[in-house]
Amino acid sequence: MKKLAFLSMDPKELEAFYVYDELLFEPFAQLGYAISTVSWHDAEHDYSQYEAVIVRTPWDYQQHESAFVACLQRIASQTLLVNSLQLMLWNLNKVYLKDLASSGVAVLPTLWFDAFDEETVADAFGHFQSNEIVIKPCVSANADDTYRLTPETLPAHIPELTRCFAQRSFMLQPFVTSVVEYGEVSLFYFAGELSHAILKRPKAGDFRVQEEHGGSLQVITPDTAMLKNAEAALAAMPDDYLYARVDLLMFAEQWRIIELELIEPSLYFNLAPQSPTRFVTGYQRYLAGLTQC
Repeated sequence: MKKLAFLSMDPKELEAFYVYDELLFEPFAQLGYAISTVSWHDAEHDYSQYEAVIVRTPWDYQQHESAFVACLQRIASQTLLVNSLQLMLWNLNKVYLKDLASSGVAVLPTLWFDAFDEETVADAFGHFQSNEIVIKPCVSANADDTYRLTPETLPAHIPELTRCFAQRSFMLQPFVTSVVEYGEVSLFYFAGELSHAILKRPKAGDFRVQEEHGGSLQVITPDTAMLKNAEAALAAMPDDYLYARVDLLMFAEQWRIIELELIEPSLYFNLAPQSPTRFVTGYQRYLAGLTQC
């Protein structure tokens, strides 16, 4: 029996999230694999016993960035880390969006800052010619510490924003109204092949599309424009991948990349019945590609 590990977080903390990775157990078992789910917080775990460690649900890593990177480095020194360490380090900080833009990929307009002050944020409304903006850390997940602001609400948020971003780089973007009017699209690719796509809509009165925040999900068929931009982003990445989730929003009459999720994306295996098998066959293709290098 071959062994794989899914890198996760402490079980009690994971209870607050929707997790569908158990749907991978059976198709992997059919190929002779046993799966262990391991918390990345376990500093003593021996990863050399596994054929590979697939990073899946460490959904608190953004709160412990340095420790998480050290964990990934330790795993990579003991066995195959999937996705690769190079790819995940590139994806860890959202400044990778600059690389995509430099490669001609359509992304949301973004301003980047290392130090917080009220004037910097206030000026962004004029820069984007928008009455609403979004501020979030450059290292973030699950919409944590993401704020939707207007010129009127900004002053009341200043004490909280000052605490939140006092020692964190952050990004500013125009608020995209299409996220509440239509929703956010996610395309899921496994080792170079599209598996499925979904539309995520926020609950009434919110703009966050995650299930944990009350968002609703449905499977869709992506159109040509979605596919073109998603595949341009994948082609601009610095390494091959087993899994990639490409998140898109409509802005200025064009589909734009808002996130390229290569570390711990929810892959929504529950919504596409064939997607667990596609993931497992993708893993086989990924391994085969490594042996050819």
